[in-house]
Amino acid sequence: MEAATMPETRKDCWSCQMLGTLRSCWGSHLPFTPVRPMTIPESSIPAMISTQHRPLRNEIQRAMDCPSREKELNEQQSECQDGSNCPDYSPATAESNSESPRILKILQKWIPTVSPYFDKEHYCYADHQITIQESLDHFGAIVWPGALALSQYLESNQQEINLKDKKVLEIGAGTGLVSIVASILGAYVTATDLPEVLENLKLNISRNTQNMNIHQPEVRKLVWGEDLNEDFPKSTHHYDFILASDVVYHHTSLDPLLTTMAYLCQPGTVLLWANKFRFSTDFEFLEKVRNILIVTLLAEFPESNIKLFKATVKEN
Repeated sequence: MEAATMPETRKDCWSCQMLGTLRSCWGSHLPFTPVRPMTIPESSIPAMISTQHRPLRNEIQRAMDCPSREKELNEQQSECQDGSNCPDYSPATAESNSESPRILKILQKWIPTVSPYFDKEHYCYADHQITIQESLDHFGAIVWPGALALSQYLESNQQEINLKDKKVLEIGAGTGLVSIVASILGAYVTATDLPEVLENLKLNISRNTQNMNIHQPEVRKLVWGEDLNEDFPKSTHHYDFILASDVVYHHTSLDPLLTTMAYLCQPGTVLLWANKFRFSTDFEFLEKVRNILIVTLLAEFPESNIKLFKATVKEN
């Protein structure tokens, strides 16, 4: 097989360079200054993929092998940008809130730095510089656009979303960016993900929160749909906010994810979920969430196809 040729990408972002061949499937950062295409040998493509966020390696391989498959996925993403051609999606009933959602743009919180470490990204939220180490071992160890959107919203709307001294749990925390921002904003944070992601997650959270006068975050394993009653009993684990970003894409754990969301959302809990909508299955998942929770669209980021939702439990 020939080496994969990279599309235009952000020259200073290691994850963009290495994951450029997958961009048609999994989305990308906001547009930055493009550079000339570069060639990445097949051996450099990530060999390990998170089992919780299974992005179907066969799908990735077909996207690399077959240009027609890439075109098909691009067309599907284009059709689903407004949901008009997606199953079970009606613009008239798309959002349940009476107020119009905010139309926003993701601000460039990325900080240009001169560093020999190509796997680190630097951001600035809540007046703090945050250094995030990424890993190509797992999709869960990459900063995805939904995390940027949710972090920005939490920072910019502190009166509306007051995290001070609130109990917060993030599912699929990945690199920990959102959990770090929530901690800086004063929350008691529990960041969760798969066991194989936790080492990098702990490193990022420790590096960015130690020696700060904040509630120190906790990092715990949470496999969607598994051992919820044992690991997070409702009698002792009630959270004010559940945070989630880019947890929905083309993987096989959507039903366990839905089960986890429903379990963690107790009366008084607010789910804040930011997601880049890429496929018709993303909208189908949204409809399933609407069946069990009261969902409100808080904001949209049209340039990056991201929607930010607030959800609460339905009254009996």
